[in-house]
Amino acid sequence: MTTLFSLIVIFAVGYLIVKRYNPQTTLFIGGMILMVAGIFFEKGMPLPESASSGSVALDIFTFVKQTTSKTVAGLGLIIMAVGGFAHYMDHIGASRALVSIAIKPLEYFKAPYLVMALGYLIGQFLNIFIPSASGLGLLLMVTLYPILVRLGVSKMSATAVIATAACLDLGPASGNANLAARTADMPVTEYFISYQLPVALITMVTIAILHLFVQRWFDRREVENNDTEISASESECNPPIWYALLPVIPLALLLIFSPMAIESVKIDVVTAMFVSIAVAMLCETFRRKPKSVFSDILVYFDSMGRQFARVVTLVVAGQTFAHGLKTTGLLNTVIDGALAASVSPALMVILMVLIIALAAIIMGSGNAPFFSFAAIVPDIAGKVGIPAVAMLMPMQLASGIARSMSPITGAVVAVAGVAGVSPFELVKRTAIPMVGALIVSTAASLVIGV
Repeated sequence: MTTLFSLIVIFAVGYLIVKRYNPQTTLFIGGMILMVAGIFFEKGMPLPESASSGSVALDIFTFVKQTTSKTVAGLGLIIMAVGGFAHYMDHIGASRALVSIAIKPLEYFKAPYLVMALGYLIGQFLNIFIPSASGLGLLLMVTLYPILVRLGVSKMSATAVIATAACLDLGPASGNANLAARTADMPVTEYFISYQLPVALITMVTIAILHLFVQRWFDRREVENNDTEISASESECNPPIWYALLPVIPLALLLIFSPMAIESVKIDVVTAMFVSIAVAMLCETFRRKPKSVFSDILVYFDSMGRQFARVVTLVVAGQTFAHGLKTTGLLNTVIDGALAASVSPALMVILMVLIIALAAIIMGSGNAPFFSFAAIVPDIAGKVGIPAVAMLMPMQLASGIARSMSPITGAVVAVAGVAGVSPFELVKRTAIPMVGALIVSTAASLVIGV
């Protein structure tokens, strides 16, 4: 009976999210209903007796309070600091300067589809420093898109490559990567260098090659008008070219002050972001009036607030929903069933990847499904006898890859709107490279992680 009720709640939560109900509210309510069910069916309590408030009903809200407090003080602060830094870099034009430098060499190549494939690789590299998929996509529409179109690539192919430029959430600036590292109980730099990067490099090459052949095949089938030009708005600021170094500072600090270089000095992601903001503000004082520089720091703080409202609360909501599933015992039932059926660890990883990928396509988000399921991974991984990172990494990469196949995801809609193409037609172009990326990233993760 508990299992049936839990499945009904899961289906209802999924249905409401697909219908564009607020995911935070939906996950919170779903998690609380599951906790109530756990109490009613005597399957589990929201909190252990040692942490109980004395009232079972209040314990549900106490759990939410404790989870919020712990998340905001740890992962939440990281996400807010990273989001604020990315927005500030965009505000002062540093992100634009970095993109302009990175794509400059492409102008010297005369092979259209080779330039397109290289453009994807450069875009994915830039994603390490510009973590916003939509923001990076729009920057590339201003810079890379006109180059590809002038060379003879169709506007649909150019847009498809740009729409997938941030399909792998890489590096310490990624909220999903930070959540995966924290859940796997390892520093984000170790997660990035030792696990994420080797898999990402193989996957990136796969995507670039698939884009080259797939987009050329589509272009030969379809005759398109390629005269669309994108130009930067005159209102955009034009910073000095050396501003391109500013978005790189956080990653440089994290790599320099790590076991790979200077081990005696320790620095975390938030500190690296604060140092980088201070350096950026100092640079701004040489170009603008101090009063304006002081005022612009509100861009950083406002963005931190938006990250809390839109991302951190989603993490807490996902943890609440996951805890509800634990309370009803549904996860144990599924895992015990899988173990009884002698399901291999690799098959369990593939199953979790498929669940995340399907959810990302339906929701149009890479954050929502990964934040919802990440909290339960250590338990599942432990029971099938593999490290948590071996399951978390392919799931984290799958959430971003599958997001790029969804016609309702922000980055796809944004770049499609700028190019004047249908997002539903666009994802036909992104689907094959992303499916290939999903297969390769999962296989490579199993080899490296396990």
